[in-house]
Amino acid sequence: MTTQAAPGSEPSPGVRWIWLVAFGIAFGYLEAAVVVYLRELYYPGGFAFPLALPRDRVLVVELGREVATLIMLAAVAGAASSLRWARFGVFCVLFGVWDIAFYAALKPILGWPQSLLTWDVLFLLPLVWTGPVLTALLVAVSLIVAGTLLVRRAEAGRAPRPPWWAWGLAGLGLAMLLATFMAHDALVRAGGVPTRFPWAPYGVGFLLGWAGFGASLRRRDG
Repeated sequence: MTTQAAPGSEPSPGVRWIWLVAFGIAFGYLEAAVVVYLRELYYPGGFAFPLALPRDRVLVVELGREVATLIMLAAVAGAASSLRWARFGVFCVLFGVWDIAFYAALKPILGWPQSLLTWDVLFLLPLVWTGPVLTALLVAVSLIVAGTLLVRRAEAGRAPRPPWWAWGLAGLGLAMLLATFMAHDALVRAGGVPTRFPWAPYGVGFLLGWAGFGASLRRRDG
């Protein structure tokens, strides 16, 4: 016998959105807590370059934690909707909220970052990502805006159908952003201190990504 959900048992879109954002904020705080512990161990005088990469199994655990983080965000997004583009949009929103909440939590706890131009280690896979905090926050805000638009359009039956060239623009933009973030991998692994961020290719990649996304929104199913 099939049991049907009682009327009104499903949360409204607004309530569901609140829960998703709450998850992203809590997850960002959890990430910040882990970083507090790591900095106590590896940077007792406060985080600064040169980078002190953990070694052996600690590094393996840290890399595994980063993978697990992405899986958790994807799992929540996958459970949030049955629509492909809505799931992707939720993932983008969660990623952006998580990143902003992470820095928002570190500021009162550690008094860090000192400014939006403070350099940070953003990710370790597949290479070391570094850049000013501002670069990560701009991407985070973009993900929230783009993800919200995707969810709304998908749930309204207007999911995008990107033309091939829109995929190309978005892919090229993403590749340029990743290249700028990983540009100093060899330097920081060798104990160097990054000082110059490649703002020009970052800006071009940023604009190409938005151009590809904007073009995809002009195409509708059906």
